[in-house]
Amino acid sequence: MSTTGRTAQSDADALAARLREAPFVRVLAAADGDSVAASGVVARALDCPFQVSVTRTVAERERRAARVADDHPDEAALTLVVGDDAEGTAVPGVDRPATVTAVDVARGLGASPDPVLSLAGAFAAGAVPGAGESASVLAAAEERGLVERRPGVAVPTADLADGLAHSTLVHAEFSGDSTAADAALADLDLPAELDGDARRAVASLVALSATGGEGVTPRAAESVERSLRPYATPDAPFATVGGYADVLDAVAEDAPGTAVALALGHDARDAALTAWRDASERAHRALREATTGRYDGLFVARDDGAPVATTARLLRDFRSPESVALVVGDGEAAAAATDDRGIGPAMRAGAAAVDGEAGGDAHTGYARFDPDGDDGNTPEMTTTVEGDAVVTRIERETTGGLRSTVDDYVVDLDVATTVAQLGNDFTNTRS
Repeated sequence: MSTTGRTAQSDADALAARLREAPFVRVLAAADGDSVAASGVVARALDCPFQVSVTRTVAERERRAARVADDHPDEAALTLVVGDDAEGTAVPGVDRPATVTAVDVARGLGASPDPVLSLAGAFAAGAVPGAGESASVLAAAEERGLVERRPGVAVPTADLADGLAHSTLVHAEFSGDSTAADAALADLDLPAELDGDARRAVASLVALSATGGEGVTPRAAESVERSLRPYATPDAPFATVGGYADVLDAVAEDAPGTAVALALGHDARDAALTAWRDASERAHRALREATTGRYDGLFVARDDGAPVATTARLLRDFRSPESVALVVGDGEAAAAATDDRGIGPAMRAGAAAVDGEAGGDAHTGYARFDPDGDDGNTPEMTTTVEGDAVVTRIERETTGGLRSTVDDYVVDLDVATTVAQLGNDFTNTRS
């Protein structure tokens, strides 16, 4: 075991000891699949009452912790923060997936954590199942016959067209459109019972569709690999480890209560799939229709109907020509980077500049702010880079609502330029 591994194990043992003595535990998870899965792993190992909530900003965590303290004034309740770059009594998701640390904590509490949920959480964090410190988790799952590697594509459903159309692991020609996915599969003339060759044909279809066409970046080829050759999970709520992770990640943002119920082992599969499909359709639509702008080191998309974190992840992996992707919605924004860009601190600074609040870690971040406008409805707004200037042209039939539109855009631009500037500062200090 490496020095880092020994330190992580020691921290997990110390945290398990604190949790063992707590009369009540409030768990505050970041809004992503890894953090929610990690929260479920720890919560299911506790012998005391607990409460699990999903929070998106540092300020929201503080408010939630204070509220629980008010509700339980006579109890020495322990607050556990899961995910992001949390410190103190926490299971951070920085140096390794939060779920991997959660597994160590659960074992320290004498529990045997669900290996499929644990693998799904690690996958949601971007880890390869079984790689590094998740090797023991994969081994436990394989020993119990809970997972099996096979050709094909990672989807959560037995209905392949449904899975391909709504996957947020890839962005392909048929993404967000079940009819188009059905037609693409029909062209393959697949047998009723899929064998290895048929599954490989589906994988080829997805890989080719995700890496070809207009607007595709070289990064797409690397990103689509994550969804291929999945671990099938015949006894789990979802068909593959990657599909399970996909649902957890999308639903953690769009329907956090349902995501928590899933992670705690409740029967929330149908509700989760409904939320996943809805979030997926809006995210893929945003990738095709959003207003976009390119800055130095930053690619920005604006879409008021998109689930911003899910869309930012897809934008980064399949469409952004820059290393940081930022999606701005109605009063919120999310960023995702290909490497350590200090995104969390950048989002917190950007949100603070417009009296908002934020959270995140080195690779991802979320900000919430008041757009300070009445409708922000603009028929045509385009942003281009002309020399050293970012130029935005707004075209309207009348001037009604123009001021609120400009106010909206200035708020968005404040967040975007702060992220870009801090990202550039980070790069310069590392060079």
